[in-house]
Amino acid sequence: MARILLLLASKFIFLSILSSSGVIRCTRGENNDDHGFIQSLDRESMGLKKEKLSHFRIYWHDIVSGHNATLIQVVRPSNASATGFGIINMIDNPLTLGPNLSSKLVGRAQGFYALSSQEEVGLLMSMNFAFTEGKYNGSTITVLGRNPVFNKVREMPVIGGSGLFRFARGYVQARTNTFNLTSGDAIIEYTCYVMQY
Repeated sequence: MARILLLLASKFIFLSILSSSGVIRCTRGENNDDHGFIQSLDRESMGLKKEKLSHFRIYWHDIVSGHNATLIQVVRPSNASATGFGIINMIDNPLTLGPNLSSKLVGRAQGFYALSSQEEVGLLMSMNFAFTEGKYNGSTITVLGRNPVFNKVREMPVIGGSGLFRFARGYVQARTNTFNLTSGDAIIEYTCYVMQY
């Protein structure tokens, strides 16, 4: 034990000498306003051009029934809530250009939604729209927000993205296209407004 303490003490002394001599620099100088670990960058140095607004409409297919279900329930509620409070569903839903599942596939909605309200059927949505088509192939936008499913229009924020949607921000509007009460399958129209570089 004494040997370990001696080794640690010698490393501490060695690092202290290096840092005091300027070989290891842990803080910035007094005249630097970057506050240590945060550094200001010019967006053009990162190849970011003028910000633009993109608008698009896609259809989200939540398939609960059959052999090719795109939803799996990962947490069941611990009580008999009328709103399903506590249920968590993992999704890998197709995103298409039209409301039919046979429409052109442009990506997948991957993430989860949780029934998070005790007073109404309200969801916490956390998902990425992972695009697979054209120049947006490999790019994503991230949607995180509240979805009161029985409202005609539900608005949720876009909080980020990747690829061509890097630094994305904006919002989506969800509208129920169809909902099958027997199977639980749903088709939701998502109108997206995304600011991006």
